[in-house]
Parts: sequence; C-alpha cells; structure tokens
Amino acid sequence: MRVVRVVRVVVAAMVVALGAGGAGPANPPPPACSDGQVRAVWIATVQNIDWPSRPGLPVADQQREYRALLDEVQRLGLNTVIVQVRPTADALWPSPYEPWSHWLTGRQGADPGYDPLAFLVEEAHARGLRFHAWFNPFRVSRQADPAQLVPDHPARRHPERVFAYGGQLYYDPGRPDVRDFVVDVVLDVARRYPVDGVHFDDYFYPYPVEGEELPDAGTFAEFGSGFTDVGDWRRHNVDELVRATSQRLAALDRDIEFGISPFGIWRNRSADPRGSATTGTQSYDTTYADTLTWVREGLVDYVVPQIYWEIGHPAADYAALVPWWADAVAGTPVRLYTGQAAYKVGSSPAWDDGELAEHLALDRAHPEVCGAVFFSARSLTTNAAAAMERVWSDQNVC
Repeated sequence: MRVVRVVRVVVAAMVVALGAGGAGPANPPPPACSDGQVRAVWIATVQNIDWPSRPGLPVADQQREYRALLDEVQRLGLNTVIVQVRPTADALWPSPYEPWSHWLTGRQGADPGYDPLAFLVEEAHARGLRFHAWFNPFRVSRQADPAQLVPDHPARRHPERVFAYGGQLYYDPGRPDVRDFVVDVVLDVARRYPVDGVHFDDYFYPYPVEGEELPDAGTFAEFGSGFTDVGDWRRHNVDELVRATSQRLAALDRDIEFGISPFGIWRNRSADPRGSATTGTQSYDTTYADTLTWVREGLVDYVVPQIYWEIGHPAADYAALVPWWADAVAGTPVRLYTGQAAYKVGSSPAWDDGELAEHLALDRAHPEVCGAVFFSARSLTTNAAAAMERVWSDQNVC
C-alpha cells in the first residue's frame, strides 16, 4: 500500500542504522498482522493448472468454472485469491504490450470476446474476496523457438531481449529495457483494474539446468560495468526489477499491495551464517532472488516463501524454516505468509491429511506469520480436499 510502503522504507532505514550502531527507532514498527490473517489460494492459468480447465473454452464455460472455483474458496473460509494474469509473457486482459494468452483462447493473440481480468476481479470482489494479480516476470514461452510466437510478439520484435535456456524462452533480466518493459506491463494492470495487490512468483532467473550455462555473457559485458562477479550482477538486476515495481506502485494514487513468493530457502547456513538450517537449493544463488534485501529495504508489503516441505524433512524442515522466515521479517512492517504445498497431500506417507493443519498450528507459535497461501486451487477440491476440511474444522488454525 502506498502510505504503508513509505513508512516501511523509513523503518527499514532505521533498522539499517541500528545494525550500524545507531540507537534505532524509539518505537517499533506496527505489528505486521494488524490487518488480520490472510487465507489465500494461488489460481494458476499456465498449462491450465487451475483455470480455465482447457484452452479455448466458450466464454460461458470459462465464467461458470471460475464462479464455481470462487464458491469453493468461500466455503473453505479463504479470503484472498492470487490469480495468474500473465503466465508466459501473455495476457488475460486487453494488453497494449503483449498478446492474449493461448492458455485462455487456445491460440496466442486470439481475442476471447470479453475482458477476463475485469470479470475475474469483479466476481472476487462481489464475494468479499481480495484479488491479487499474479505476474511471472521473465518467462516468455515454455518452448524455445521464437518463431512459435505470434509475429507481433515483443520477443520477436526485439530478439536481442530474449534467450533460450532449458528448452524455454526468457526475457533477459540483465537488460534495463527488459526490466522497464516488465514494470510497464504490471503498471498497466495496476492502473486500469481495481486489483488489491500485485504478486510475483519465484521465477526470476530460470532455475539451473544441469549441463547448461545461462547465455547472458554478452549482456554482462554490455551492462555489467562495476561488477566483477556475475552472480552479484544478476542479483542486482532482480533487485532493480523489484525496486522499480515497488516505487512505481507506491507512486499510484491508490493503495495496492506488492508481494513476492520466493523459493522457500534463501541460503543454507553452510553457505552464509545468516542462512537457515537447511541443505537445499538456495534462491540467492540459483534464481538470484535476494529476499532479505527486499525485506530490509522495504520494497515489498509481504513475502510468501514457498515452504513446500513437511515437518521433519531432512534437507528442508518446515519446522526450521518457519522460524527462520519469522526472524527475517521481525522488526519490519513486511508481512509473512507461509506458502503451503496443498498439491503434495497424498503424495507420500509424510503428506497425510493432517500435515497442512500441523503446519498452520506451528505457524501460530510465530506472531510474525500473518497467514497462509495454498498451491493450488485445483488441489483444494481433489487430493487435498480432506486435508482442507481438517484445516477448516480447526478454528484455532484458520
């Protein structure tokens, strides 16, 4: 939110001063959970994971499916939906920047005949649900051939802005014009639609593919002046995207939240004394997402680490990660929501119907945890249906 973000930046500066030996603020920042608990669900459109059920459905069927989905969200006592509106450098609204999504219409660039985003927001608000627009920042396509995109796609008009990696196509985060373009896309939605929040997922630089190097050596040579380490430069590029998005949202004459859902491990303690007692993939070193910087500088309103492991996991124990993330936001106005892997329920003995309820019970021991977000909507009515009934029946959890 615009006013809150200004306060948060001031508090972040005080926290930095305190760490440098200053006395710090006379009064601590307001409790992060003062606005109440968030109970949310991610609604994924890429690959038709959640909505619509397949590309090219008639409009009436698309709308019927979404209404039924929201009915279930309400029944489960959730209060927020985080809907993927830009899954692969495409759009679920009439965008002046990118083509209509083929996940929606069955053919990239094909007009669905209505404004889906306007409908999605209106239906959520009619039920008293908050609506956060979810953007994947840099993914262009789940295949690597630019010729498969519509002729007027920005990635074809500006081939210097993209690279192929791991069989997919990405915008190059090292280019300032790419970052400016992504923020322009986000602001188009923030200005035109009454969304309550803007949300980024965990895909910044692509996750590593064994045997492949990121093809950004030329970009580093052109734009990496002042950096000797390519990893530091890549983190700087992601930081710049987050910072620009935060600043431009804050300048709007309306309140809108900005949140990010990073991978659940920032760094392992073996690599950094500030890290968690884990031994898994590190977002700081793989997707170049430095979440601690975003929290310290007050660039986000909330974070939703994807803590997609069970209690007792040997490499990434949920019971170890929640207190680590709680400590990361402690003393700041940045709110913490835990990302919950509803899709894993039933996948192994560890993921029985009680695991999610145990997670949320553990969350309650940490006042910095202000809610939970479940991935994803389809799971709530399929494999995780019984687990969610247990969550719902425990009034102390929800």
